[in-house]
Amino acid sequence: MKDFLLQFFTWWNGTTLGTRFFTWRFGERVGEDEFGNVYYQGSQDAEGRTRRWVRYNGYADGSAVPPGWHGWMHHRVDTPPADENYKPREWQKPHKPNLTGTAGAYRPDGSMFTPQSRPAVTGDYDAWTPGE
Repeated sequence: MKDFLLQFFTWWNGTTLGTRFFTWRFGERVGEDEFGNVYYQGSQDAEGRTRRWVRYNGYADGSAVPPGWHGWMHHRVDTPPADENYKPREWQKPHKPNLTGTAGAYRPDGSMFTPQSRPAVTGDYDAWTPGE
């Protein structure tokens, strides 16, 4: 019952019931990535492009889409990575989840959540004063 209510009322906990129904009715499965996200395509939109979407494995996190699938989703390439031998470039880094709001989030020195104090001002600028 809890899973049903989460699917019915929230969009960030995976796929909603509306998306499940739409995917079942109109979606054609194209492939799956290493994170378990499943990619679909359907009919053409008003601009004549094929509609493409993803069902996330777990939380809906747009940063969890690998570069190859990102290019396919945004119509940069016509061939999905599942149909070709896609290899990421050497400069492409592996996925790291968005840690905002968690204990692993970036907190610079001087933040309220770190014991370090704020770095001293170096004097490389002059503060603006109104009327000067």
